[in-house]
Formats: sequence, C-alpha cells, structure tokens
Amino acid sequence: MRCVEQHPVVAVLGKGVVPAETPLLRADDLGVLRGDGVFETIYVRHGEPWLLAEHLDRMAKSAAILEIGLPPRAALEELAAETLAAWPHSIEGAFRIICTRGAEHGDGSPTVFATLSEIAPERRIARRDGVTVVTAALGYAVGVRDDAPWLLGGAKTLSYAVNMASMRHGGKQGADEVLWVSADGFALEAPTASLVWLDGDELCTTPVRGTGILAGITVRYLLDHASEVGWRTAERLIRPEELAGKDGAWLTSSVRGLVAFRSLDGRPFPSSPHTAELQKLLGYPL
Repeated sequence: MRCVEQHPVVAVLGKGVVPAETPLLRADDLGVLRGDGVFETIYVRHGEPWLLAEHLDRMAKSAAILEIGLPPRAALEELAAETLAAWPHSIEGAFRIICTRGAEHGDGSPTVFATLSEIAPERRIARRDGVTVVTAALGYAVGVRDDAPWLLGGAKTLSYAVNMASMRHGGKQGADEVLWVSADGFALEAPTASLVWLDGDELCTTPVRGTGILAGITVRYLLDHASEVGWRTAERLIRPEELAGKDGAWLTSSVRGLVAFRSLDGRPFPSSPHTAELQKLLGYPL
C-alpha cells in the first residue's frame, strides 16, 4: 500500500511543466464556459503512455468534428514527453491532454495543457472485483446521431455534464456503473467506458458506425488481439437483458482497463473464467 501521495504533474503547451497550482485558463475560456473542447485520457505504466498514437488519432478526429484547430501532432507529442519526464516510473498514472477552443475574446488560439495524476485505488479495486451496473436511457434511437452531426456523435468532448449526471444517478441506485441504452432498447456504452461481451468464442462490442458512440481504444486493442487467445470478433447490437446469457460481460476504459459485470439492474452475473485472460491480454496490474 502506498503511503506517500504522488502530486499531479501539470504541463502547458510551449511552456513545459509548471507548478500544479499555476492558473491555466482565462475566465472566458470556452472550455469552461461551454465545454467547448476535446480531451484524451491515456494510461501510463512504467513511465510510458499506452497507445498514445491511437489516442492522438482519436483526439484529431474529435477536434475535426468540433472544428477546433489542434496544434501540430509533434507539439502534442512533445507536451506528452515533457509531462511524462516528471513522473515516477513505478506509479500507474492517468495522463490527460486537453484542448479547448480558447478564450471567447481572445485571438482564436486554442488552450492546450496536460495533467498526469495517480490512478485512484478504487480503479484498481474495480479491476479486481468487478462492478455493479444499472441501465439508463440515453434518449436517442440507434442511428440518430449519424444523421445529426451537431449531436457530436463519436467525439470525446469536454461536455461531460450528462456523463457525470448519469454516474451520480447510478450511484443513487447503489451501482458502480451505468450502461446507456438507446431509445429502441440496445446497449450502447457506459459514460466513461466501452461495452464488450463474449459469446462462445466470439468477442463482441457495440459498433461505432450507426450508433454515434465513442470509438473505444482499449476495446479496439482487445478485439485486435483476441485471436491470440483463440477468439473471433464481431461488432453488433445487443439488448441489455441478453448480456446475462453470454459467457462474460465487461466494461473497458483507458484508466481501469477491463472490469467485469457483477450485476446488471440488480440481476447477479456469474463470475466469468475469461476475465483473467482478457486482463492478461491488456497487461493492467490488479
């Protein structure tokens, strides 16, 4: 058990690492006023950002959807290197890169900075023990966001008020997590995680195309490497009530890795013998 708290690292594009208490945002920054910006959270182990290139690719896609001009890729990579250089290799970290549209009355330049903080103990506990989950209606039918680009389907934006409200709703129901369900009854994703399940020898997830969900990087890694444990892969829709009959159901995210369903809407899930295989494939410590 760790006894000494590891303080966060903060870095600013073009300035490098700064004291963590340094003011970074103007009062009229649109990231604060309107949640107008994009971000990525990247898992750090042994001092290295896992799947950094994939996260930066997704950030570029999110910025394009919002029509925000990201700095050059090399500048973001340099910001990452500066931040990581100040982090102990022995501590798991959550590295976040943030890009807002900038100040409302500024010169049009985006605000770009990064933070790196220690992963909370409850994240590790969830990897080991799994999570209880409740469903919540998202309010959109499958396919709606594909035809309404202003809904920002597939973009990882700073507008997380709905995500956090969903998590608080789940907490009030006594659950650890929430699974969003479309208006036509299909399981989509969690507020901060992707859904994955095993059906025989087929590892499945919800398709990004046609649903407007965020393309999960951790779940993509799992599907790309599923053949290493002898599984096929598929992307298809599933109803929440069908998950209990599968050979395992999990949520995946960059910080936690993979966590198993312990229950869904109060219905217990049996412990899947395949959880350990998937966790080993991802390489996250328990």
